[in-house]
Amino acid sequence: MSEAGGDASAQEQDAPVRVTIVLPCFNEEEHVIDEVKRICAAMDASDHTYELLAVDDASTDDTLARLRDAEAHYPHMRIIAFGHNGGSGTVRRIGSQRARGEYVVWTDADMSYPNERIPELVSILDDEPGVDQVVGARTQEMGTHKALRVPAKWAIRKIAESLTNTRIPDLNSGLRVFRRDVARPYLRLLPPGFSCVTTITLAFLSNQHPVKYVPIEYAKRAGTSKFHFVRDAYRYILQVLRMVMYFNPLKVLMPPSLALLGLGAAKFVFDQVRHPLYIPNNTVMILMTGLIIAAIALLADLIVRSRESA
Repeated sequence: MSEAGGDASAQEQDAPVRVTIVLPCFNEEEHVIDEVKRICAAMDASDHTYELLAVDDASTDDTLARLRDAEAHYPHMRIIAFGHNGGSGTVRRIGSQRARGEYVVWTDADMSYPNERIPELVSILDDEPGVDQVVGARTQEMGTHKALRVPAKWAIRKIAESLTNTRIPDLNSGLRVFRRDVARPYLRLLPPGFSCVTTITLAFLSNQHPVKYVPIEYAKRAGTSKFHFVRDAYRYILQVLRMVMYFNPLKVLMPPSLALLGLGAAKFVFDQVRHPLYIPNNTVMILMTGLIIAAIALLADLIVRSRESA
């Protein structure tokens, strides 16, 4: 490459962009370029300046080679290659930290999300300054293990809604756009796996950052799913509880504490009616457990409040 060509390329990479699209790529060789083409075509037709961060997560097929071959045809695409597999959460965290755009878009490279609608989601943040995140809420479930995924995701979503006091149409959609500066403090909380999308949703909701949901169609994914039902569903539940504990521990700990204290008090009255001045060991255990959980809840809440004021 000539010196002039190198300078032009460097200037192009340093040019300001409004939108950064983070695209995790892991063993997507058959369709990754189709996805890149679809995203770039949609963004080129819009008024938004952008960069596409295609992050190869140590693919074992020719995904990285396909991206390298296409790099010259898509000047807005930057390729990041991982030396070992870090998971979709790690890809999204590092991609968001390296983003130059004011807005960051998360999506997938499996042809399941309507990525041609990315400019529309970005425009919502432009038009509505009070909204900090826009999520594509899927209108149907097309994943594997559908009979198990639908009730499990419904239950997890209801837990998240009760803990955040917010209606959540789609807790773990992979298509979303958010303000980079608002998300920056929460990026360190992202786990390496699929529950990263749940984490960023709960982080925004728990801290009163408005989230808007836009209905989207969801297609059957291309290639092989990396989702493992039992392992990833378990992680989703833990992540929901972990995030609410991180921001509002009273929501998690105080209900069981009060339930135990109420049960212990009722049993104490019952015991006194049956055997005055006698307190069975199990009554003491119930009351003490409730008091211990309440003390932990108040201590955890104090830690959260002191962290926020620091």
